[in-house]
Amino acid sequence: MGLRERFTGWWEPWRPGHALLAIPLLLIIVITVVDILVPEDVHLGPLLVIAPAITASFAGPALTAVIGLLTVGAQAFIGLHFGVLASRNVLVQIVALAALSSLVVFYCILRDRRRRELAQVRSVAEAAQHVLLWPLPDWIGPLRVASLYLAAEDEAQIGGDLYAATRVDGGTRIMIGDVRGKGLAAIGEAALLLGAFREAAHRHTALPALAAALEESVTRYQADFEPADEAGERFVTALLLEIPDQGHITHMTSCGHPAPLLLSPAHAVTAPSLHPAPPLGVNSTAPADYTIDVVTFEAGDTLLVYTDGVIEARDREGNFYPFAERAAQWTDNSPEALLHHIRRDLLSHTGGRLDDDAALIAIHRPLGRSSRKMHPL
Repeated sequence: MGLRERFTGWWEPWRPGHALLAIPLLLIIVITVVDILVPEDVHLGPLLVIAPAITASFAGPALTAVIGLLTVGAQAFIGLHFGVLASRNVLVQIVALAALSSLVVFYCILRDRRRRELAQVRSVAEAAQHVLLWPLPDWIGPLRVASLYLAAEDEAQIGGDLYAATRVDGGTRIMIGDVRGKGLAAIGEAALLLGAFREAAHRHTALPALAAALEESVTRYQADFEPADEAGERFVTALLLEIPDQGHITHMTSCGHPAPLLLSPAHAVTAPSLHPAPPLGVNSTAPADYTIDVVTFEAGDTLLVYTDGVIEARDREGNFYPFAERAAQWTDNSPEALLHHIRRDLLSHTGGRLDDDAALIAIHRPLGRSSRKMHPL
């Protein structure tokens, strides 16, 4: 870190919150004046330490140090006023104020360093999210799309949940998945699956063959990197969708993943009946073992795919989030507005914190033929 960065970290630019400096300054003045006016056997000088302590709650180390120096100066002024500046009692009070103020400043330095570290962690997490979870465009072919990711960890923006979309001949393929577990291992497995999907989605014409290819990638990853104490315990649930540009039939293959919600106008919500295969990584599954489920996805409808972090979210009483019931309120909203409402409502239900990561994609087939240029992905 250069001299300029160190200087900037110490001397913060003026912010509206710095107007609160009037409080410790007023305290120093009041305590000093009152200590001079009260009888000589009453000593209020030690209360001056309140000023730097209060300053540390809203200001940086530089301003806190300034207030600390003022408190030491005020204590010295009180001793000088009574002609006892050189007495042992006043000198001890001055040294104690200086020491306590220094401790408060040191705390401010540590706190600000921690804040910078957290900001850097969030920046790295955000960069990782953009690398692994490529932001979905607003339009994919004729479909209007919006996505949302909510991480359970405070400092992270990505975890084991994942989604991806890609254009294929005559349609769009979308995957959403959930890696069992948390931490770097889950993120690594999510990155592998995303890369495998983006490559295999263009090489396999049928969803069962695509699911089998993803199963092979996950199994190979587990054989190479799965910890010995977690052998056989790591797996990935995934839902694969193939949405043609023409027609109203959508194909789905579920690998242990929950079925999506189909939102139709006038607050109608249904959950298609799927025939899920085992999650990826549980066993070696052949293409013939995967089922293609057919869903009618008409113009004006919205498909809402999600991970189980949404439906397993609980409130303080332990009640699950009533996802279908709440989503029914916003069936006529755009994908962006729909996910905005769900995000706010879900966090309100859980008290602002999730126990598990949650990912959602809202896919809307507009009425009429869209004139927008199809996004290639």
